[in-house]
Amino acid sequence: MTDPFLTEPPSAAVPDKGTGLRILIVDDDRTLREGCASVLQMDGHVITATGRGDEALEMVRRKRFDLILVDLYMTPVSGMEVLKAAVEAHKQVIVVVMTGNPTVASSIEALRAGAWDYLPKPFSASHLQVLVGRAAHAAAAVRDVKEPVKPAGLVTQSGAGELMSLLGVSPTFRKAVELAQKVAATDASVMISGESGTGKEMIAQFIHKHSRRSARKLVPVNCAALPDNLLESEMFGYRKGAFTGADRDKAGLLEVANGGTLFLDELTEMTMPLQAKLLRVLQDGVVRRLGSETQDAVVDVRFISATNRDPQESVQQGILREDLFYRLRVVPIKLPPLRKRLEDIPMLAEHFLKRSWERHRTGGAPAPSFTRETIEFLQSRPWRGNVRELQNVIEHVAVIADSDRPITPDDIPIYDDAPMAQADGGLPAAIMNEAFHSAKDSLIAHFEKEYLTRLTARAGGNMSKAARLAGIDRTTLYRLMEKHGFKRDALSGSAD
Repeated sequence: MTDPFLTEPPSAAVPDKGTGLRILIVDDDRTLREGCASVLQMDGHVITATGRGDEALEMVRRKRFDLILVDLYMTPVSGMEVLKAAVEAHKQVIVVVMTGNPTVASSIEALRAGAWDYLPKPFSASHLQVLVGRAAHAAAAVRDVKEPVKPAGLVTQSGAGELMSLLGVSPTFRKAVELAQKVAATDASVMISGESGTGKEMIAQFIHKHSRRSARKLVPVNCAALPDNLLESEMFGYRKGAFTGADRDKAGLLEVANGGTLFLDELTEMTMPLQAKLLRVLQDGVVRRLGSETQDAVVDVRFISATNRDPQESVQQGILREDLFYRLRVVPIKLPPLRKRLEDIPMLAEHFLKRSWERHRTGGAPAPSFTRETIEFLQSRPWRGNVRELQNVIEHVAVIADSDRPITPDDIPIYDDAPMAQADGGLPAAIMNEAFHSAKDSLIAHFEKEYLTRLTARAGGNMSKAARLAGIDRTTLYRLMEKHGFKRDALSGSAD
């Protein structure tokens, strides 16, 4: 097919495509419109095409399409108007905007308005087929999601001989897990945010294992662990002779993840030039290895990214491209810190104790139990390392505990009772690595817990006296105590 807009396709094989999509093509360029229709009809799709935006508006309002390809710049009715009307009429429709003048501003505006992706002109027939194949996966996933979401108490998935567990009953954590369950069956890009140690990689594994791509690889990439040049060669691969030491051709992790999932951990540590190169793969699915003068592979990859920063603040600070942010954050999942899910600590502690006991002990002796005071002590700790820190502490306990004696607070190692280092302005240095709102919440929580501890000691455990000293009523005092896991009966040294 000869076409001024459809360039020569790459030599790499096109991945498997879904068939039978109902596709609407809207473009005032007749040659491109008919060229796209011809390619997609040969792949088995049902095509409707028009060169007028006003006709497209009527079509999307009275007929249901699986996929709409629409030119962004048309007159008098623009592609943006068609996009908004299509999303309003059918929320699950997949809309891809095409444009010969792609800018960051226009692309972001389209994504904000509900576009699934955008396709810069000129594009090859192969690029079009790859994009429509990805859309077919997404459309099929939406049709297949019929199972109701299960409660997120204990969610398990057996795979590769391992048991993966997501434990928690707190509302904030349950909301995150339920969202992960819903999005797992789709092909949507997911961005997971949360402090270090909250379980971002486990959520990524959970999504992949419950997806239609679970038979293929989940390929993790730690963007903070590798130097820029090494990260680029690992992700994109290289040709023999591309640099000193490149003595053979090597496929990159993007090619390894073809058909599966690529997990970009600590995304905001990736440099801006590398982000731009990754964005190109997201746009057209084509990978070019370092040192190559040709397009080496067309890949079909689902992206899951994670960061311990606030993603939107990272965009504002100029360390994360805004267009890449909107492409990767189709579905955002925010994991709460452990200090905001205190009701989950007993369940987590018991789980980690059982697992560590089985791993480190032989002979069949039963694991000891936690006393009530020990659980309350665990709930009073700051857990700056979150679930990962709790897991390490409980493993320490499992190694030294006796089977015939309950675990008491004295058995719990304390690593963070030393005064925190102070940053400029008298703030704890640790929180200066957090995003503003997270740091503010951490500082307030630290103050409230420290204040309550000293207040109740000063009042000798008398709650009425403590409330008078604080200048608040007892109801407010009790609410603060419950918020931070203090037990009223444990603190009351005398009757009110």
